[in-house]
Order: sequence, then C-alpha cells, then structure tokens
Amino acid sequence: MDRLEISDLITSVDPNSGHRLPVQRAEVIRRLRETGDERAAEVVSGLPADADGVLDPHAVDRLLITVHTELQRLSEELRIGERLVHLLGPLFTAIRASTGQPGPYRLVDVGCGLGYLVRWLAATDALGPDVELVGVDLDAALVGEADRLARAEGLGCRFVHGNAFDLPEAATVYVSTGVLHHFRGAALTAFFQAQAASPALAFCHFDIAATRLAPIGARVFHRARMRHPLGRHDGVVSAQRAHSDETLLRAAAVPGIRPLLYEPRGAVNPFCTTLRPVMGVRPHLEAPLRLALGRAARRLVGLQDLAGSAR
Repeated sequence: MDRLEISDLITSVDPNSGHRLPVQRAEVIRRLRETGDERAAEVVSGLPADADGVLDPHAVDRLLITVHTELQRLSEELRIGERLVHLLGPLFTAIRASTGQPGPYRLVDVGCGLGYLVRWLAATDALGPDVELVGVDLDAALVGEADRLARAEGLGCRFVHGNAFDLPEAATVYVSTGVLHHFRGAALTAFFQAQAASPALAFCHFDIAATRLAPIGARVFHRARMRHPLGRHDGVVSAQRAHSDETLLRAAAVPGIRPLLYEPRGAVNPFCTTLRPVMGVRPHLEAPLRLALGRAARRLVGLQDLAGSAR
C-alpha cells in the first residue's frame, strides 16, 4: 500500500469553493496506521486539536509555513530556478515565434506553496518583461505568506488562492515543482487533461526522479535540513512515491498534447539525478522548441524513444 504524506492529510479544502474543511485528527491517524506508518501517526497525534478532535487550523498553518520555509532550501540548493529557465527560456522563444504576437504571456505555477519559484523568476527577470508570473495554491495560508514575501521583496508577481485551472485569465504555460507525485492513477491523468483542455500552449513540471537512490538522498537531506518530524517524514515519502518516467509520459499523453521528458532516468547519472521535468506542448510547438533548445534538444524524448531505449 502507498505510504501517505502527512501534509496531504492534515488540511482539507472544498475544491469548488476553496473553503477550509475541518479535519479529524483521529481520522488522519487511522489512515496512516492503515498503511503501517506508525511513526507518522505519532507525529499527527502530537498536533493540537479542539475538544471535538478537530485539528487546530491555525497550528496546522503555522507548521506548514515553517516546513515549506525549510523546504525552500532544497529548491535553492538544487538550483530549481536555473534548471527551469534552461527549458522555459527556449519554450517562450518558441511560443513567441509561433504566435507572432506580442505578450503578455502568462506563466502559472500550480501548487506554488510559498512561491519560491515565482519569486525567483520575478527577482531575476529571467523570462523577460512580457511574461506575467502567477502562483496558485489551494492552501490559503501558504498563498498569503507567498504574497507577503513578494510584497516585502518588492517583486512584480502575484499569488492567487484557488484552482490553477479555473482562473479568469488563461495560462500560456503551466509549471510546478514537486507536485506530480501527489497525484496517483486517474488523478494524474486528469491533472494533464485539465491543462490540455485549457487554452495553455505548454506545461513543464519538475518532480522527483524515481531512482533507487532518491529515498536515501531524501532521508539524508531532510534529516540535515528539516527540524520538524513532519518535514523529515514527508520528504522521504515523497521520494518513495515518485513516478517512473514511463508513468509520467503515459499520463501526459492526452489529446492535443505532445508529451516529452527531459533527461530521462536512463540517460543520466543516478548519483546526480534529483528532479527532472515532464513537458507537454501543442504539436505545432515541438519543432520550434527543439530548434530553440539547440544541442540540448537531444535530451528531450517522447514515449516511443523511451520504449526504444529500454529494449
């Protein structure tokens, strides 16, 4: 049975209204014990709850903000901003050439958390002034903190509490980091279908590479960097829940999208592989994207290429 991340269980939001829903501590503990994760159940048992056993939402918010603040170090150390721009720069070059229209173009970060990626892009202006930067998350507390940080830093980006696929203004490109492993089975396919059904031209989602070393690396990093047991636990479980390259490409193979994987697991050193992106572009964008990538286009593979290399 799949192990579960504590942070996925201790908050609940109505997907339609975005309103916070009460979470029973005993129910979270029950679900964790069903997977045999007694250590995680002990962590949750120590979280404050009211007389009816409902987890204290304010305490949960404070904890998640603390954990995400510590988790930001991982993005900094792995240079996620630079790695994303390595692909997004050529992608927006291809989009500009293909549309022949001036911007603004809109980048939407799905499940942005504290908005590190959006804030980094805004601070560096790495994608140019014609790209509007928007972070979206269902967690109101995280979005509120992301907005506070952006205002304190004087950055030209914005954050929205809600569903990234239900914004009044359509995205040009969807991105995310560390989100895909939260979706399983049909929910993963639905995630990609929502983007294909939108007016967006492309997506680029970075997530943990499913290597044998990933859980070991996650355990070492999170024990060294994370102070709260929740962060240490979820960091390791997220690596254990990582999707294979083939799973991601198959799930992303939805009508109207050409799914591509950059630096597949079999083509890189497993000691150096941490996160890698799955991309999706409208079919007419693939050729200009490869042209804009230049020699790096050799690292971009489709499902057929992946199957061929496995034989």
